[in-house]
Amino acid sequence: MPTPTALAHAHAIDWVIGGLNAVVLAVALVLGLLIWQRRAQRHIAWLAALMPGWVLLVGVLPHTPWPTALAIVLAPWLVWIALQYLMRRVRRRDRRLRRALLLQAVLLPWTLLLPIPHAQLATGVTWWLGLQLLAGMGWHLWHLWQDMFLPTVEERYQRTDFYLNCGLMGLGGLAVLAAGLLPGRGIPSVLVPLALTGLGLHRIREFSRALTQAELQVLQGELRLQERIAELERHFDQVAEAKLEQVTERERKRIAADLHDDLGAKLLTIVHTSESDRISTLAREALEEMRLSVRGLTGKPVQLLDALGDWRAEVVSRLAQANILAEWKSPAEDIEHTFPARAYVQTTRILREAVSNIIKHSGATHCVVGCSAQDGYFSVVIQDNGQGIPLELEGRLDKGHGMASMKSRAKQMHGQCLVESGPGWGTVIRLTIPL
Repeated sequence: MPTPTALAHAHAIDWVIGGLNAVVLAVALVLGLLIWQRRAQRHIAWLAALMPGWVLLVGVLPHTPWPTALAIVLAPWLVWIALQYLMRRVRRRDRRLRRALLLQAVLLPWTLLLPIPHAQLATGVTWWLGLQLLAGMGWHLWHLWQDMFLPTVEERYQRTDFYLNCGLMGLGGLAVLAAGLLPGRGIPSVLVPLALTGLGLHRIREFSRALTQAELQVLQGELRLQERIAELERHFDQVAEAKLEQVTERERKRIAADLHDDLGAKLLTIVHTSESDRISTLAREALEEMRLSVRGLTGKPVQLLDALGDWRAEVVSRLAQANILAEWKSPAEDIEHTFPARAYVQTTRILREAVSNIIKHSGATHCVVGCSAQDGYFSVVIQDNGQGIPLELEGRLDKGHGMASMKSRAKQMHGQCLVESGPGWGTVIRLTIPL
């Protein structure tokens, strides 16, 4: 008859074992949900199946009429499941070993028919199956050790995970030795649930880590996709801009050709056939303006030195025809900058307008034109000694094609045109444009 102390001790052991088995079943349920969410982790199903099998072995069979016989029937199947998990976990399969273990699970229960006491038979079966588990756990750890030295970082098994598996397999090995050497079910019933729970939680942790990495990869993929979309948009804009530039350039050439062939030919005819000197002169000026416009539409960039030569010849010639002494000051150093065709045309028209204003309105006898290029800017300063711009004429000169036109053209080139004048002390025009 057991003593009250022994009964209390046995009750405490049953309570601890029951609690551990409940934890094992809960972990098995979580693993089952993970397998349902990610079919790629199907090898975890072997571990999830092993857990309720163990609970059945230590929590249910001891309370049946034939605990030893039923344990001998169930144990080889649990060993088969455990070894399948250990192999699948390291991505290895062996059909011959699988068939041998299945054959063992089928044939081993027939040893109950041998004339051997069930207690001795259970001890022999425990050692036989325990040695298989020890060999399987050692083989499993050996392959994990090899996986730590795979070529790529993504494929390598983490060192901390390896040490954790060593500890969990060590618990399993102690449980096997305790089952064979020590009577009773106390120690194995504690160590095995701890090992199974640790393996299950480790698998859950690996799943969580893989999920985090997958989310990070998705985020990186989205960022790369956005960068690719932005790159495609920039490329599309560049292609559209280039296409627009091509169309614009083609249209400019067409307009220039029409002006040159049609209007130019008619103006040239008027120049040579008109009996009126005034009409011939106007036609010649119009022809020159048209040629300048055509050059702006289709011309190539102009060397600044060549442009200075053209401007000097025209300015000095026009002022001399109006009996105004012209003094031209070019930059001292050689200039290697170029002028876009449009900038050359706009600057030419600003200079023509300035010279026209000097000739028509200033009453000057002397005019100084100075040019300079420095700090990325080209500057022209035109100064005369005329009577300046009277207050009553200043507003009129800023209208139409006067001063306002000069300032507008300078602004189109991202530059500026400043006019300084006063009655009796002449006029200064400062043109500054970026090179």
